[in-house]
Amino acid sequence: METVDKIIKKCLKNNRSAQKQLYDLFSAKMYGICLRYAKNHHDAQDILQEGFMIVFSKLHTFNREGSFEGWVKRIMFNAAAQKYRDKISHLAVESMDNGIEDYKQPVEINSFKINELVEIIQKLPTQYRMVFNMYAVEGYSHKEIAEALKISENTSRSNYSRARHILREKLQDEKCHNRYSNIVINMKS
Repeated sequence: METVDKIIKKCLKNNRSAQKQLYDLFSAKMYGICLRYAKNHHDAQDILQEGFMIVFSKLHTFNREGSFEGWVKRIMFNAAAQKYRDKISHLAVESMDNGIEDYKQPVEINSFKINELVEIIQKLPTQYRMVFNMYAVEGYSHKEIAEALKISENTSRSNYSRARHILREKLQDEKCHNRYSNIVINMKS
């Protein structure tokens, strides 16, 4: 198999076979990223396709300072953020004065199937799903999230806290309780 650098060079010459090779090499992993941000498989596929269109159109800007996979991952994230950005900035943030406890204490996630957790995360409202993934999974700061989604840092913090609360409730509801009765949730606070 050819190296990624050789495939990239061929892609820069609009070689369709090389583009397919590059897509095949990264699409499964990038789909997983898209799926975390999307509300369903159809939206994830749309984000993936849009992201790869951007990859191929901007490939000449890849400067090889970081990993190519990291560069592609960032494009997929930006494609997902773009899909939901307008919707997020117009959504009201729910009040956190509903007696929700402070979720700063560490918790753990054990004994679950990842695809089932992804399905639960996909059911979160858009603004919570985006912020939760960016903060807890990708490791972005609230400042970075605020800039990417064009919201305030406080809105990012509030959305993250609310997402954690909703996820805990969903894991504890009767349907999930039977499947996950021994789960302890560990999400970055």
